Amino acid sequence: MFKPLAAVIVAAITALTLGVTLAPAQASAPASASAPAQASAQASASAGIKRAQKRLNTLRCSAGPVDGSFGTWTKSAVIRFQSRHGFAQNGRLDRVTVNRLYSTKARRCNVRPVPSGTGTGRRIVLARKQNWLWLVRADGTVAAQGGVVDNPNMPPGTYRTGSYCGRAARIKLNRDNSKTLWLDNFVRWAPCGFGFHGIPRYISNGAPIHADYILGTNLNESHGCVRMSKALSQRVWDFTERATKVVLKG
Repeated sequence: MFKPLAAVIVAAITALTLGVTLAPAQASAPASASAPAQASAQASASAGIKRAQKRLNTLRCSAGPVDGSFGTWTKSAVIRFQSRHGFAQNGRLDRVTVNRLYSTKARRCNVRPVPSGTGTGRRIVLARKQNWLWLVRADGTVAAQGGVVDNPNMPPGTYRTGSYCGRAARIKLNRDNSKTLWLDNFVRWAPCGFGFHGIPRYISNGAPIHADYILGTNLNESHGCVRMSKALSQRVWDFTERATKVVLKG
């Protein structure tokens, strides 16, 4: 029995989501589904991705241009949406993700509650599972929040911003150990070189090592510090004029 055309459409949208090309032996239409039908399936998949991009942008998940192309920018938005809802962060428009995306239970990606179990009072909270950071005032309200690229090797626990190993607590324009990257608004929070800072920029041309849309995802990881947008790094800089508690939640 031939697979119905709907199966071809599902195969096409799955392939676009995964960023692969449909090979004839993998997902070609049966004899009853002509070449125009395959093209229709591809068009339907692209339309589905456009709809998802538009919805993700409405939810402030930053999917980029609504163009029907499932690239890294759109994948990063799917991951931010998945992390916001506690789903597996696979970057795919799978059934669980799509069902929530179009439901009334869908939540904005850029506004998240401070995780429980992170204490009280004035503090910085970093949630590794979400790749997200909050600046929390003494009264519990949130001063700022946003996505980060985390160092997965740092043990969860409580830390404090300040000077460690005889090194300055804060450096407005720091350099990495290779002396090839600028680290904007560097704030040290653990021995010896762990800190918060903006996405590293090449000293040679000032360009960032990756796009802002990578933040808040598991598509990259830091080998030392916690990266964030330049705007959020400025907020952290202003927030840490005095020693500040840092809570890292696994």
